[in-house]
Amino acid sequence: MTTPALARRLGLGDAVAIGLGSMIGAGVFVVFAPAAAAAGSWLLVGLAIAAVVAFGNATSSAQLAAVHPVAGGAYAYGRAELGAWWGYLAGWCFVIGKTASCAAMALAFAAYVAPPGWERPVAILAVALLAGVNLLGITRTALATQVIVVIVLACLAVGAAAGFAAPTAAPLAATAFDAHGVLQAAGLLFFAFAGYARIATLGEEVRDPARTIPRAIPLALGLAIVVYAVVGLAVLHALGPEGAARSAAPLADAVSAAGWGWAEPVVRVGAAAAALGALLALIAGIGRTALAMAREDDLPRFLAAVHPRRHVPHRAEIALALAVIAIVAFADLRGAIGFSSFGVLLYYLVANLAAWRQGEAVRRYPRWLQVVGAAGCVALALALPWQSVVGGVVVVAVGVVYRAVRLVIERRAE
Repeated sequence: MTTPALARRLGLGDAVAIGLGSMIGAGVFVVFAPAAAAAGSWLLVGLAIAAVVAFGNATSSAQLAAVHPVAGGAYAYGRAELGAWWGYLAGWCFVIGKTASCAAMALAFAAYVAPPGWERPVAILAVALLAGVNLLGITRTALATQVIVVIVLACLAVGAAAGFAAPTAAPLAATAFDAHGVLQAAGLLFFAFAGYARIATLGEEVRDPARTIPRAIPLALGLAIVVYAVVGLAVLHALGPEGAARSAAPLADAVSAAGWGWAEPVVRVGAAAAALGALLALIAGIGRTALAMAREDDLPRFLAAVHPRRHVPHRAEIALALAVIAIVAFADLRGAIGFSSFGVLLYYLVANLAAWRQGEAVRRYPRWLQVVGAAGCVALALALPWQSVVGGVVVVAVGVVYRAVRLVIERRAE
C-alpha cells in the first residue's frame, strides 16, 4: 500500500506569506523589550547583526531547498550533505526550540486579549483551534496566514506612525556601547527572523520548488527587516532604550506616549493577530519536520503518517499541539525566547555547513556567506543569557543520548 504524500499546492505568494507571518508574529510584539534591556540605545546595531546572520542562513536554506525540495528543512539537508547525525541534530534542535516558540506565541496572544487570570486557558484554546486549522490542509493554513499578515501590517503602520509622532524620549546614542550586550540583543532578535525556515520546511508542498523557494526566502526576509527597522526606530523614538526595556508591550506604550488613545486597541489587535499568525505557521513547519524525522525513525514511526484526504502530517501535528499545551501550562514568555533562539541557531549552523559542502554545479551563493552565517550562529548562541545556553546544551545532550541508545538497540536486534 502506497503511503499518501504531501501535495504541492503553494505558490510564491503563499510561501512568502507563511514566512513573513512567522517572522512578524515572532518578533515585533515580543522581542524588543529584552533586546533593549541588553543593548540599550544600540538596539538597532543588534538588529543589523541579527539581519546579517539571518541573511547568511537564508541564502544557505534557499540554495539547499532548490536541490532538496522535501519536507524537513535543515534536517533533510544535513542528512543529505553531512550525514545522519548532523541531520538529526538540526531536526532535534528545530523541533524542541520551535515547540517552545509555539508556547511563547500562544502566551503572547493571550497577554493581549485575555482577561486577567485567564491567560493560560485562552492560550491553550488558541493552540487547539489553530492546530485544527492546520489539520484542514496546507492551503487553509496559507490563506489564513495571508489574511493575518495584512491585518498585522496595517496595525504596525498605525503603531509606527504613533511612535514617530510622540515626543522624543531620549537620543539614540544615550547609553554606552556594550559589545556583549549588543551580541546578546542580536541573539534574542534572531528569534524574530527565524520564520523563513517555515518556507524551507514546507518544501514538499511548494510548486516548482527549485524556483519558488530561493525567491520566497530572501523576499520574506527582506520585507521583515524593513518592518523591524521601522518599528524599532519608532519604539526607541517614543520610549527611549530604558522605557523600551521596561515595557511589556513596547509598541502599545509608544502609541500611548503619542497620546493616540484610539490607536492602542488597534495595536493590541495587531499583536494578537501576529501571535496567531506565527503560531499557525509554526505548527505547520514543526509538523513537517517531525514527519521527516519520523520517516527516518529519528522520532517514533507512528508520527510519519500523512492524512489520505487532507495531505497533512496529522499525527505529528496533534502530538505537537498536545506538547505545546503542556508547556503553556507552565511556561515563561521571555525565557522561551532565549531557549528557542539557542536551538534555532544550532539548526542554522547545520544548514550553513551543509550549504558550504555543496558543489559548484548547484551553488547559488558564494561560500563566504555560509562562513558568515555559521560563525554568526555560534557567536550569537554563546552570547545568549547563560540560562538559555545551559538549558539548550542539556536538551541537545538528551537528544544525542536518545538517538545513540536507539541505534544501539537496533544493532543488537539485528
